[in-house]
Amino acid sequence: MGTRGTMMHRVAGAMIAGLLLLAAAPAMAETPAELISSFRLKHGEVRVVRDSTLDRIAMDQARAMAAKDDLSHDALGPFNRRVAPAGAGRAAENIAYGYDNFEKTLGQWIDSSGHRKNLLLHNASRIGIASARNAGGKRTYWAMVIAGDYEPKGKGKKGKEPLVAVKREAAPASKPKSSGCHIKLLSLCI
Repeated sequence: MGTRGTMMHRVAGAMIAGLLLLAAAPAMAETPAELISSFRLKHGEVRVVRDSTLDRIAMDQARAMAAKDDLSHDALGPFNRRVAPAGAGRAAENIAYGYDNFEKTLGQWIDSSGHRKNLLLHNASRIGIASARNAGGKRTYWAMVIAGDYEPKGKGKKGKEPLVAVKREAAPASKPKSSGCHIKLLSLCI
């Protein structure tokens, strides 16, 4: 075999080895939003995408729980107040601690009826996810905020007159109008 044949042989061998390594390599891990979307799609709900505002809200919550080393929805204040900047019509929060990776944490939430209900929040479209470690670095706290039905800014009830339908009854044709009546009060003519 000549030099050219040996070189082609090596190149082919390297290509086959590369393909085998590529096939044996683990698939790229799905992101938390993709994992949650897969779960939601299997249960008749729509996909969710990451939202920077919800990510910040989740991160603030995870950091507050880690700083206090306390698993609590109120670690940073009431949820309604914390989620207000997202402008969501509907929102829910899941929290957890213990696992270092999201897949295991998601498994915990799926196995818990209340957390599962939040994951399947109807018409949710956005999600924020974050984790933080406590001061000792031994415990990881997770926070997930899921929201949907965003309300456009400035579309509230303020400044708009409500529409009111008024039912008007026509005067009966059989009764002539009284010309001497100045004020009518409870069917009395004064």
